[in-house]
Amino acid sequence: MKHHPNDAELTVSGMSCASCVGRVEKALAAVPGVHEPQINLATGRAHFRLSAPEALPRAVAALAGAGYPAEPKETRLTIEGMTCASCSGRVERTLAALPGVETAQVNLATASATIRHSPSLAPQALADAVTAKGYPAAVRAQAAPHLPDHGGDAQALRRNFLIALVLTLPLFIAEMGGHAVPAFHHWLHAALGQRTLWVLEFLLTTAVLAGPGRMFFRIGVPALLRRAPEMNSLVALGASAAWAYSTVATFAPGVLPPDAVHVYFEAAAVIVTLILLGRWLEARAKGRAGDAIRRLIELAPDSAHVERDGRIVEIPVAELRTGDIVHLKPGERVAVDGVLTQGSGAIDESMLTGEPVPVVKSPGDAVTGGTVNGNAALAYRVTATGGDTVLARIIRLVEEAQATKLPVQALVDRITAVFVPAVMALSVLTFVLWMIFAGALGQALVAAIAVLIIACPCAMGLAVPVSIMVGTGRGAELGVLFRRGDALQTLAEARIVGFDKTGTLTQGAPALTAIEAEDIEPLDALRLAAAAEARSEHPLAAAVLGAARDKGLDLPPAEAVEARTGRGLTARVEGRALLIGNAAALAEAGITPAPALIAAAEGWAAQGATPVHLAIDGRHAAAMALADPIRPEAAQAIAELHRLGLQTAMISGDVQATAEAVGRKLGIDRVTAGVLPEGKLAAIRDMGRGTVFVGDGINDAPALAAAETGIAIGTGTDVAIESAQVVLVGGDPMGVARAIALSRSVMRNIRQNLFWAFGYNVALIPVAMGALVPFGGPQLSPMLGAGAMALSSVFVVSNALRLRRAG
Repeated sequence: MKHHPNDAELTVSGMSCASCVGRVEKALAAVPGVHEPQINLATGRAHFRLSAPEALPRAVAALAGAGYPAEPKETRLTIEGMTCASCSGRVERTLAALPGVETAQVNLATASATIRHSPSLAPQALADAVTAKGYPAAVRAQAAPHLPDHGGDAQALRRNFLIALVLTLPLFIAEMGGHAVPAFHHWLHAALGQRTLWVLEFLLTTAVLAGPGRMFFRIGVPALLRRAPEMNSLVALGASAAWAYSTVATFAPGVLPPDAVHVYFEAAAVIVTLILLGRWLEARAKGRAGDAIRRLIELAPDSAHVERDGRIVEIPVAELRTGDIVHLKPGERVAVDGVLTQGSGAIDESMLTGEPVPVVKSPGDAVTGGTVNGNAALAYRVTATGGDTVLARIIRLVEEAQATKLPVQALVDRITAVFVPAVMALSVLTFVLWMIFAGALGQALVAAIAVLIIACPCAMGLAVPVSIMVGTGRGAELGVLFRRGDALQTLAEARIVGFDKTGTLTQGAPALTAIEAEDIEPLDALRLAAAAEARSEHPLAAAVLGAARDKGLDLPPAEAVEARTGRGLTARVEGRALLIGNAAALAEAGITPAPALIAAAEGWAAQGATPVHLAIDGRHAAAMALADPIRPEAAQAIAELHRLGLQTAMISGDVQATAEAVGRKLGIDRVTAGVLPEGKLAAIRDMGRGTVFVGDGINDAPALAAAETGIAIGTGTDVAIESAQVVLVGGDPMGVARAIALSRSVMRNIRQNLFWAFGYNVALIPVAMGALVPFGGPQLSPMLGAGAMALSSVFVVSNALRLRRAG
């Protein structure tokens, strides 16, 4: 379906029938400027064409008046020029103040904003409002995965740093070398003269500030003029103050007191050079922070071999359509999602599940875009393309989690909102106090500049989002998807983990777990039973057939097959009369039960299995145990959760005996069985705070939503996945322990970052003000302040990068 530039779409709430559709269509058709309204009840969306942009707010108002309000939209912006927490806070306040905006979340690490707003507010209006504040913004297409271009940023910053370094080195050597080696100082002044030396320093410093340092003034000065100063404003103020004072001392020394005629050109140049170095290192590190999601984006191949008019041709993946037959060469990546139609072979799905062992696929099995084919030639039918593939959905989930704000961020936001103005006030106060108590203009200026330069809102702003960015990316590599970033914080505080049984701790389908036979080989008994069950629709029949297939047994044909509800199944196979059923079916048929087989069946029943008996020609010949097998990783997962100091629980709708048997085998602390979905809700509420629930079925959705953190097994239903905050891409319950361990690592990393960012400023701003000087301590120079500030941001990002090895 092609979209006209003036096409509009709204999601309409409250529609439940065809008459609703008619009322919505009538309401929209009556709005001037709205044409060709088309309403889809299944999707809940209204499509129409606009003749003027102002018709959209009128359409939204008309829907609200008709009783079918349009649901809020979510828009994502990419934003340039944000360098610190003050920037991101200012952008967030700008967006939140716009009429129609419900929530706005700005992420410094991903250079993006997520806004939930009234559909009457055009996304471009959001971008324009941010751009007007000095931060160029663009509306981001939802379908295209995005990463901020930290690599491009790093290259530009590296170039600027090297230029600044070449210009600054002569300055630094002339001034610092002269202080360190008096003979060098005397030689330099004798060769050039003081005034000539200062003029050369003026030219070099001006080149640094006007060239590579221009970025600080281009962003910082307009922000200062708007009375909204940020990190660049502090650098611009500090460097220009040192440059301006030194320029006056060079060209108009008579304006200053005789003992205050000094130059600080090297301080201005070194400040800019060191901060450019810090920004370059930070951009490099931030680029590595997005490596996980970048690798996911790069997994999708560019082309695929597809059948077209009887030939196999190579076409761009973007041109694939649902239903196409794609041919897959050995070692090639699967282009998009599909169902295998030809060939069998192993496919490496480690990018999807985090599990290194390849999975053997046969015709009818699903294959996922981005996974790697083994040594077989395969063909598959395309079932999803573009933004609908599993890989695209995973990337979207990771991006959304990375854009989320944790509750702990609220404290950071409150502090950074006043941080830069407070630092500027402290700088002025420092200058005034030095003038009052020391009367030294040069020292007062140095102290005031040091205060401006050493303050670092960058580290504060990056402390939380960079850890989330790296942590959620690492989670995706481990097969753990955080649908909401705040699940990182709630999961780290977990005390008890509750599991659904069927499909979560068990395989979710019955299987043959044991067989006993008398006067017949067990495999022969299985062969005859499977032959009789081949035409049955009963779930237990599938278990018997599956076991026979796994053993490679050839099944003879069955005749006179008759299934009687509650009384088992009768058939003739190879001329023998068979009866398959429970003990009651044997008794009703007058067959004498074999004591050894009955004893075995009773033992299986006590362990939660379902016994099934086989009689041949009126004689009890075999007994089989059918049970939902426990997942092989389940016991290890429970043990790992106990090692992490967590309690475990199982909440199941199954009968008490079966649930307790599974609980005993796995070592689960608390078992609640025989409950309906409402009972699961009550059981979760009884667990108290710090509750995690893990499930996979539609009946688990309410419990997943009610728990503080819901974890859905990714092999389960879409409804369960939509209700959860965390999704395990594979079916391995060990992913629960991995998710909790990862969330704890992320929160520990965030606390370390916040301690460093706040502690650094609390400790060093007073030193820069000269608080240690009266006690014989040092006065911090602006150059050291610039180096320390640059190191602060690099430390925070580098610390977050350690999470790439977590889990």
